[in-house]
Amino acid sequence: MELHDVWFVLIAVLWTGYFFLEGFDFGVGILTKLLARDRPERRVLINTIGPVWDGNEVWLLTAGGATFAAFPEWYATLFSGFYLPLLAILVCLIVRGVAFEYRAKRPEENWQRNWETAIFWTSLVPAFLWGVAFGNIVYGVKIDRHFEYVGSVLDLLNPYALLGGLVTLTLFTFHGAVFTALKTVGDIRVRARKLALKVGLVTAVVALAFLLWTQFHSGDGKSLVALIVAVAALVAALVANQAGREGWSFALSGVTIVAAVAMLFLSLFPNVMPSTLDGDWSLTVTNASSSPYTLKIMTWCAAVATPLVLLYQSWTYWVFRKRIGTQHIAEPAH
Repeated sequence: MELHDVWFVLIAVLWTGYFFLEGFDFGVGILTKLLARDRPERRVLINTIGPVWDGNEVWLLTAGGATFAAFPEWYATLFSGFYLPLLAILVCLIVRGVAFEYRAKRPEENWQRNWETAIFWTSLVPAFLWGVAFGNIVYGVKIDRHFEYVGSVLDLLNPYALLGGLVTLTLFTFHGAVFTALKTVGDIRVRARKLALKVGLVTAVVALAFLLWTQFHSGDGKSLVALIVAVAALVAALVANQAGREGWSFALSGVTIVAAVAMLFLSLFPNVMPSTLDGDWSLTVTNASSSPYTLKIMTWCAAVATPLVLLYQSWTYWVFRKRIGTQHIAEPAH
């Protein structure tokens, strides 16, 4: 395996980690409007992800940086062609971070409600747009012989990509619901399980349609295995949720995300960004990669830094592993 192949796999792992971790905190942000009934319950939801949401975003920064360094042609075409949707995601992530920090700075109900509304929308919009973006990456876009995107923003809003957006939106919401059930006690825990069932059933329908479309479009034997694993894990997560096994349900919803992302990257390889105008104009792991020397240096750096990041994040989740409920929220809620 060449180094550019190794870095394609590593970037896939980084995006998988990002969607696994950021997926549930996007889901919890969406649930602040769908599940919470009052200010203390919204505070409970926010507190479940309060210690970890910013650490989860490190995976996005690393994935973007790795793409820039390992596949500069891919990075250039992707970020120039998808400029507006990626800008929308960036703005949402900035506002979302501010909302988490500013919400508790003043006790007025209107102040807190406005920031909670911001958390909801800045969780929902990226959850949808990431699916749209990856749908276009996998299916292909209009790239010319100079490896430049020549389509419009409307071209990105095609049926396949929009279906991909619905998949990530519903899957992240389901992932967040089972995480909420795992991290809370009392009535909110029970309602989170009930909502997880409803959202999970919708997720199963749209995810199966999207993954089958992907398989018929560009899949092979390996991607078919990943598809089967994703669907089986999602069904098992629903069963575990109904049995009240929140830990298993969360783990299995995570397996669903891992398998689904793996399927997308397996369907994509050896391309990194297919061209719908001419197959010879597609960006591949070969023509989009950096020099072997650059990739070699990056590999050594990743070998040293990655275990440290994993250890630190694992320690963080262990420290903040306890369940919380409205009885842990001081009055008045801030």
